[in-house]
Amino acid sequence: MAAAGRKVLLVDFDPQGNLSSSVGVRKSKKGVYDLLIGDISPEDAVVSLQHENLFLLPSNLRLSGATVELADVEGRDGFLKRSLMPLVENYDYILIDCPPSLGILTINGFAAARSVIVPLQCEFFALEGLLNMLFRTIKRIQKSLNPALTLGGIVFTMYDSRTRLSQEVIRQVKGAFEPHPEFLFNTIIPRNVRLSEAPSHGLPINLYAPDCAGARSYAALTEEVMRRV
Repeated sequence: MAAAGRKVLLVDFDPQGNLSSSVGVRKSKKGVYDLLIGDISPEDAVVSLQHENLFLLPSNLRLSGATVELADVEGRDGFLKRSLMPLVENYDYILIDCPPSLGILTINGFAAARSVIVPLQCEFFALEGLLNMLFRTIKRIQKSLNPALTLGGIVFTMYDSRTRLSQEVIRQVKGAFEPHPEFLFNTIIPRNVRLSEAPSHGLPINLYAPDCAGARSYAALTEEVMRRV
């Protein structure tokens, strides 16, 4: 998106901070946790990256404390939305990376977002978890916190064309969503060595290995996302 000229803010809302490290920001002393508790302004919390049009609201392990600290606070599900409001008009896209669980942090992400993009690994347990909770969770958030929330789409990742399991997962998901094919992205992200290497170099794949199959797949996915959102 940034390479296409859009101004993009990445919000790392996972205490593990994988999004931050994948774009070269490691062990940040300020970030989304400080913003949530009011120790820093939204403008001061954002980090400019070396890549044009790309900015980051970083995370670190301090964010894990928010799960406990916010548990009994009134309006706890809307902290992230309120914190991001001053920044919304400054960016074309704000992408929020949430933890892979339905705790208070992910609920905050859903409450702040307009659309949910679900990466689905082509593995059995990933499929089982998705079909059990996806629509139920989104409908609950729509009713109680964010009526504007939509399912932007499911994107298949870590696809290995050599395995029957990957093909079976795709077949089952397409069958389950047959009445709503618009919920599935056409682009499938393959398993790719360069995709695995890029985060360790602190670079997005289109800068680390722009000609690899993974980079081409994510370029196609980005075009799909920008058409939909």
